[in-house]
Amino acid sequence: MRGMLDFSSWSTVLTTVLSLVLVSLVFVGIRLLFMQTFQRRRERENRQINERLKVLIAAYKTLGGSFTGVLTVDPAHLRDLRQGVAPDDGTDLDTIASASERRRRIRDSVEAALSDVILLGTEEQVQLAAHAANEMVMGRNVEVAALVVSLRDFIRQALDLTPVPPGTVVPNQGPLRVNAGGGSARRGGGAEARGGRGGGGAGGGGAGMGIGVGVGTEGAASAAGTSRVGDTS
Repeated sequence: MRGMLDFSSWSTVLTTVLSLVLVSLVFVGIRLLFMQTFQRRRERENRQINERLKVLIAAYKTLGGSFTGVLTVDPAHLRDLRQGVAPDDGTDLDTIASASERRRRIRDSVEAALSDVILLGTEEQVQLAAHAANEMVMGRNVEVAALVVSLRDFIRQALDLTPVPPGTVVPNQGPLRVNAGGGSARRGGGAEARGGRGGGGAGGGGAGMGIGVGVGTEGAASAAGTSRVGDTS
């Protein structure tokens, strides 16, 4: 250190100052590099945590959005219901299809939520979601209350919220009930909109025909007048 800091002459002072500046720049560059790398890693982890929480919160709302009614998921398909109906017993297949529409929508949303939990859930949540998916594949009714409790505890812990008080009794939660008539209403509205556009086109065509007829009539009248003038002269 004493040999490095030599102030015996101006040249040695300048060399010492330049050496100190160079060493300082090297240390500052190394520190900035480490800080930037650490910051990028933290930002990537935060994005991953945010996306994971977003998906799991949506899955929680789908799997545990109901407290009353039927809290199990019926995995039966419409073809299974049709196979179980005899062709000569007088049962209306349209009535069966209408009754199973809500169950079908609930089943589809629950299947999508279970897929998200298997992808981004914890070890316990993945096991519960896989068990529920296997039960649905086997055609059995599925209860998702245990999975909903695990999701709720994980989300509250990840958001740094206090846990549910021990004395609080939360009833079993089931899949969110969806409206079975939403799709048909939207389809009907689209058909009306398309019909309105078609009517506008027809109106435009009628106006064009009227203009064409008027122009043709005026041309015929002008030709007749010219011929009369020629005959008179």
